[in-house]
Amino acid sequence: MPYLRYFCIFVAIIIVCLTVFIDHAEAESWRTASRESAGIAPDPAVTPEAVIQVYGARAYSWRGYFGIHTWIAVKPSYATAFTIYEVIGWRLRRNRRVLVSHNKPPDSRWFGSMPEVLADKRGGGVDELIARIEKVARDYPYKRAYSVWPGPNSNTFTAWVSRSVPELELDLPPTAIGKDFLGHQLFDSAPSGRGFQLSLYGMLGILVSQVEGVELNLLGLTFGIDPTPMAIKLPMVGRVSLTSQN
Repeated sequence: MPYLRYFCIFVAIIIVCLTVFIDHAEAESWRTASRESAGIAPDPAVTPEAVIQVYGARAYSWRGYFGIHTWIAVKPSYATAFTIYEVIGWRLRRNRRVLVSHNKPPDSRWFGSMPEVLADKRGGGVDELIARIEKVARDYPYKRAYSVWPGPNSNTFTAWVSRSVPELELDLPPTAIGKDFLGHQLFDSAPSGRGFQLSLYGMLGILVSQVEGVELNLLGLTFGIDPTPMAIKLPMVGRVSLTSQN
């Protein structure tokens, strides 16, 4: 049927044009999106104590509707700057390692998205934790691999570090897609390091932990309940408190 053929060609042209337009719009906004400090991190110039902070912010573009990007910031005692450890997927396009460490404000906006502090440790004993974080980061097994879904990605790295440094008591939100990616392993500790989980390539699994509560992973999406304090965990939405706020 020639009319159907012409219609399909027309639809294909429209799809291609829209794809090019969206890619162009994203490229422009990528260049102009804010990377400024949010003003929520301690100033190293007036903070002599050691500091560890874990941040999360909605991912860039359409990915932000589904999940967040996370990173780890460390500042040893008397250091004059933070060191940021994070995984950046687009570095693979230039055949570079996705895991990077650099010095910059730890609370920089992630291409316009406001960051949120997910963990904050300071003072005595934190220098030892920083040394462990640096060692664990060097051992990260996916330095040249990246997949937005189901992983490995930035959240896979943050969870990798947190499992080995349970003192962080990090409760990654359900929007941290990739946190449950275990590669070829089926069993491991929970991302907080304070429980256990079963996961099939980050696509299907269950987690039980005194920090995260109980979580079900279905196709990379997290559903769960946290009893302390009572809250439910939902894909895209995040953690929803069920306790009254006074």
